[in-house]
Amino acid sequence: MSDLAVVIVSWNVRELLTGCLRSLLTDLDRSGLEAQVWVVDNASSDGTPEMVAAQFPTVRLIASRENLGFAAGNNTALRKIIALRNTQYIWLLNPDTEVQPGATAALLAALRSHPRASVVGAGLYYPDGALQHGAFRFPGLTQLLFELFPLPARLYDTPLNGRYPRRLVEGKTPFPIDHPLGAAMMVRAEAVAEVGLLDEGFWMYCEEIDWCWRMRKAGWRAYYVPSARVVHHAGRSTAQIRVASFVALWRSRLRLFEKHYSPLKRRLARRLVRWGMRWKMHQARAAHRRGEIDSGELTARLDGCRSVLRL
Repeated sequence: MSDLAVVIVSWNVRELLTGCLRSLLTDLDRSGLEAQVWVVDNASSDGTPEMVAAQFPTVRLIASRENLGFAAGNNTALRKIIALRNTQYIWLLNPDTEVQPGATAALLAALRSHPRASVVGAGLYYPDGALQHGAFRFPGLTQLLFELFPLPARLYDTPLNGRYPRRLVEGKTPFPIDHPLGAAMMVRAEAVAEVGLLDEGFWMYCEEIDWCWRMRKAGWRAYYVPSARVVHHAGRSTAQIRVASFVALWRSRLRLFEKHYSPLKRRLARRLVRWGMRWKMHQARAAHRRGEIDSGELTARLDGCRSVLRL
């Protein structure tokens, strides 16, 4: 039985994936860990499958002929891994990440030392060394307000916006959270077998929140591991389809609300989203009048907001 299986779903980020795999394999070798590494390529047109086959022959490559999305892409490998029954832990890793020395071992140690932990998240940092928030409370209506409307800047990095204290996030000790960001999230195979795979109704975004919420309801817990440092080049895949990504984000959030909110809270959430989209349209038109964005950008923003209003 191997210590770990790693799953990376990639779409048109060949160079970033190359760096990700090199950093991961280096850390695995340094730590003396045995791992299966899987890459699920979502019909990339930039030569990603060929690069993986040529440069990383030990990696198990699944080259899809269509873009399955993030959840279904991960599930494609997860089904095979669970069926093999030869690993206890699975690391879902984004292709735009770089694993820093000791990160893999730190995440494994946290899972092993907390028997009811189903998920552990890595400490995420931007390439310039700045902290990226990677641990959150489950989203509520207050967090929606922060997403949709201008609120005092001093409140963004507080529990009101689902954040945990920086002294914990930048510390050295794992601590309990509601859910991590899905960019570098290690899970216990036993918990996956119990609660099921990622919900493929989330084509992109929020799938890790839903997964952690389902695990919490089943009695499992999540932890953040600050010492497991991972660099995250955030948003490089989704930047290729910016408007589609914006609509996908809000479609996923609305699905999340439907699954986990009460009927009253769902109605309030939908009302806030409608108000928020109209506010964003107002902001876009004002920015265009001030000459801050051109007509093409205005059209893209308005189309995105209108698409969300139709959901």
